[in-house]
Amino acid sequence: MALIVQKYGGTSVGSIEKIGKVADKVAARAKAGDKLIVTVSAMSGETNRLIALAHEMSARPNPRELDVLISTGEQMTIALLTMALLDRDIDARSYTGGQIRMVTDDAHGKARIKKIQSRKMKADLKAGRVVVVAGFQGVDDNGNITTLGRGGSDTTAVAIAAALKADECQIYTDVDGVYTTDPRIEPKARKLDTITFEEMLEMASLGSKVLQIRSVEFAGKYNVPLRVLSSFEEGEGTLITLENNDVEQALISGIAFNRDEAQLTINGVPDQPGVASKILGPVTKANIEIDMIVQNISEDGCTDFTFTVHRNDYDTVYALMEKVAKKLGAKKMKGDDAIAKISVVGVGMRSHAGIANLMFETLAKENINIRMISTSEIKISVVVDQKYLELGVRALHDAFGLDSDGKLKNL
Repeated sequence: MALIVQKYGGTSVGSIEKIGKVADKVAARAKAGDKLIVTVSAMSGETNRLIALAHEMSARPNPRELDVLISTGEQMTIALLTMALLDRDIDARSYTGGQIRMVTDDAHGKARIKKIQSRKMKADLKAGRVVVVAGFQGVDDNGNITTLGRGGSDTTAVAIAAALKADECQIYTDVDGVYTTDPRIEPKARKLDTITFEEMLEMASLGSKVLQIRSVEFAGKYNVPLRVLSSFEEGEGTLITLENNDVEQALISGIAFNRDEAQLTINGVPDQPGVASKILGPVTKANIEIDMIVQNISEDGCTDFTFTVHRNDYDTVYALMEKVAKKLGAKKMKGDDAIAKISVVGVGMRSHAGIANLMFETLAKENINIRMISTSEIKISVVVDQKYLELGVRALHDAFGLDSDGKLKNL
């Protein structure tokens, strides 16, 4: 008998028929003897519909009241799924985030979980019930409803699994696991049986949309075995765990990419202490995330400073940088929102030289110019022109043998 936390996303519960199929899957597992906590998202499209209603009512919806509104999407799903389970002779009970006392901070729309009171869930599990919990939501210390941000149901599930020391947290979605890269870009992409928390965190942060970054962080911190599975196909999915000590493990686990990048460069900036802070300070104050940063070697007392941001923030940052460049007396400023980032990720590169060289050689053979480079212990990222993204991903996928097992023997 295992204690399993399952999470079903919006596409998995997108209709009454789909909710019924989820109920069948949960019921079968419960009848086999497992203890189950099921976390669900709102039905596909429901959160967007509720947000649209809010903006019809108010040009700038109050954050507290917006959370009250959009949290109802998950409340609808938990009630429907629980009804379906009861009709299948499975004792079940639904709870909102507030009812199980998932306590968060008070940052509406992007709250972070502080603690979970597991007493109610433990009592229900002991009584043989399936517990159905609304994902994406909690309450602050004052009892106000909060939401965790897009993809927050993943984090809800992992947090519950950590609090109850579950044997496994299973994330059911519309894909059947984690792939070496997006199969829509590279048809030869291969589903991974396992991947480490560290690699998955890098993949998620670099553009892979399979799991929310915060859920992977949470799972890694509390060592919650995490499995990605398909709601629509049978299979073992991909297990995300602590580092694999297999000496023959793949050098590279996957190729991640992000189309939503923009680059800004200030040329001829005085090379003096504090210049980076003067450039990036206004961006940080605007609550805009900065990704890659490159500062050139000083020449004649001046340097060039380049950094990337999300493409949605490009216009805002460009306007800020025009002011900064003028204030610093820079020679010129330029920007480009037609770039993309490609990254190779793998814990295997820690102990193997030559990964970067193979990456650069592969791109050079395809006449793809590298504009920026960023490295960490288990990843190498490059910025290229957007038009070369798909070509670059396919070439790297082939060069690192990811269509087989990624265990290159010549490095």
